[in-house]
Parts: sequence; C-alpha cells; structure tokens
Amino acid sequence: MKRNIICACAIGVFAMSAHAQSSVTLYGSIDAGLTYANNVGGKSVWQQGSGNLSDNYFGLRGGEDLGGGLKAIFTLESGFNLNNGGFSEDGDMFNRQAFVGLKSAQYGALTFGRQYDSTSEYLGPLSAAGAGFGNNLAGHPFDNDNLAQTYSTKNAVKYTSPNYAGMEFGGMYGFSNDANGFTNGRAWSLGAKYGAGPLTVAAGYTQSNNSGGLGAANSAASASQNISAKVQRTYGLGASYAFGPAQVGLVWTHSQIDGLASLSSGGAELAGLTGMNLHLDNYEINGAYNVTPAMAIVGSYTFTDGTVTGTSANNSPKWHTFVLGTDYMLSKRTDVYVAGVYQHASGSLGYNADGSSVQNVASINMLSPSSTTNQVAATIGLRHRF
Repeated sequence: MKRNIICACAIGVFAMSAHAQSSVTLYGSIDAGLTYANNVGGKSVWQQGSGNLSDNYFGLRGGEDLGGGLKAIFTLESGFNLNNGGFSEDGDMFNRQAFVGLKSAQYGALTFGRQYDSTSEYLGPLSAAGAGFGNNLAGHPFDNDNLAQTYSTKNAVKYTSPNYAGMEFGGMYGFSNDANGFTNGRAWSLGAKYGAGPLTVAAGYTQSNNSGGLGAANSAASASQNISAKVQRTYGLGASYAFGPAQVGLVWTHSQIDGLASLSSGGAELAGLTGMNLHLDNYEINGAYNVTPAMAIVGSYTFTDGTVTGTSANNSPKWHTFVLGTDYMLSKRTDVYVAGVYQHASGSLGYNADGSSVQNVASINMLSPSSTTNQVAATIGLRHRF
C-alpha cells in the first residue's frame, strides 16, 4: 500500500513537471450546411454539406522547451466527414498531418512525417480556397494546384525558416519508401513568402512522381486526391494587399500533369483522359470587404485555361468560376455563411473510344460534374473553430 502511494506521488510529480515544460493544444474546425446544385450528373440536388467552405478536422499540436531557444514540436491532425462521422480517408486516422520535429527561434524548424507541400502552404493563404477565405467551393478545377489542400504528402522531411524581417522560406522532400526505385512515388517542393505591412507576396513549386496510387509508396497520394499521374508539376505566384476594411488578392498557378491515370471531381471520375497530358493555368482575383467587424463580403473570379495532349489532336478546355459569399461572426469562433458559385466550361476534355473529343463540362470543386457546360451551386451553413 505504501509502495503504491509512493509510486502515485512520483507519477504525479513527473506529470506536473512535464506539464510545466511542455504544452498540448486541441484545435479544429467543424463546418456543416445545406447545399443546392442545379446540375450534378444531369439533375438538381439538395444535400447536406460537410466542409463545403472549410475542411472538417481536429488535431493536437504541442511543444516542449528544450532550452537555448530550441523546442520539440509535433502535430497530429485528422480530417473527417461530419455527415457520417467517418474519417475522410479510410484506414488513416491522422490523414491530414502527422509530424514531429525540432524548432529553433534562430534556425527554423525541421519536421518529419505527413505534411502539406510548400505551394499550398505559401500560396494557399492568398487564394479564396485556401486559408485566406476558407471557401473550398472556390477551388480551381479538380483542385489541380492543391491550394485547397485536398491532399498532403507522406514520408516527408520539411524545413521552415524563421521570419527574417518579413521573409520566410521552406522546402519539403517526400520519400517514396520504394525499395525498387528511389524516385518512384517521391515528391518535393519549395516555397517562399514576404510580408510587409499590408502587402504579402508568395511563390511555390511542387513536383510529384507517380502520385495517386501509381507509386508503390503513394508518397503524395490520399483517398481524396483528385489527380493520379506519372508526373505532376505545380508552380505559381500570388500577392495580396489590405487597405482599410478591404483586401484584394491575385494568384496565378500552372499545373503540368503528364501521363494521367485518372481525374475526378467530387468523387466522380472523368472519362477519356487515361494516358493524356493536362496542362492548366489558373488566373484568380479575389477580394474581401468587412462591412462591420462581424460581417464580411468575399468574392473571387478564376479563369482556368487548359490544353490536353497525347494524341494527334489537341483539346483546349476552359473554365470560368465566379464565387460570392457573405460571412457573419456570431462570436470569435462561430460564424454563419451564405455562398454562391457559378461555373461555365467550354472546349473539349478527353477522348471517346472512337477518337472523337469529349465535350468539357462544368465541375465546381467539391461537387460531382454537371452534364452541361454550366453549373450553379449555393450553400448556407454554420462553422465553428476551436
């Protein structure tokens, strides 16, 4: 009995000591709403949306002070479907991020595990779909540049610099873990941003080899990834400027997707693209205006210009995506929103079995494709961050 009491006291002292030197934070976002789309596979639909604006996820992040300005850090983050309570990626509990590393105030951070690429990390906050407005419906077709963070990279080593007078940079390398080929399934990226007062500019480059299930280790793949290809390269530039209650942003990205295995939108695969090369340029302008401290109006327009090659004929698909929404803060962590999206598609995308071109159709991010060149969607919902 006395030994048990001593052990309990020792454990309590150890726990208090550990608590004093380290910290763990529970955080996350819960987004639910009702969504209407005028054409999904040929018919209009009403459905309960899960994460149409912001991803649903929860996570743990923590750190321990090791002295001399050095800290041990970790993050474990899992995405989930609010409608059914299941994980967004079957079989992977921490399907968004799972990493551990060291962080120095002087030299930056070095982390190991599942992490987001530098393009989505540095350019994403400047886009309407990224951390800036958090509107997944505004994502570029198929989230081809991953600015809406559809997937993260496994087996990744990542470096993030400290802030040098507004300048930050970083890089990531995702190992394939393939015993038969070092480059098969690997991914790597570089990124940088500069923020001074109301101005922020950023750039990024990401490359994935044999992504989406073709590589043995699936280093850059997840169950929700829309694109599977032999080689996928994405690079771009972005800038935002805030003045008074308003903010305006410009983002350009180029996605070079070669050797397509599959391409999907909202879980529905588009036919006629196997083996093709799809190159896309996304030109986005976005803005936000705070009518009051609690209410904001946000909007964006993206023109996506594409080419499909791989046969004797070339296709030129194009998309125009317009987004307008309003957000009202009920508190610092809870808000309600209304958002509408319109997309018009033109040109051709893919090939039929007889070699003829497939008519391009509208496919708003997060939704299955329309049966025509136009698609309209509207959503109303509640979002809580903790």
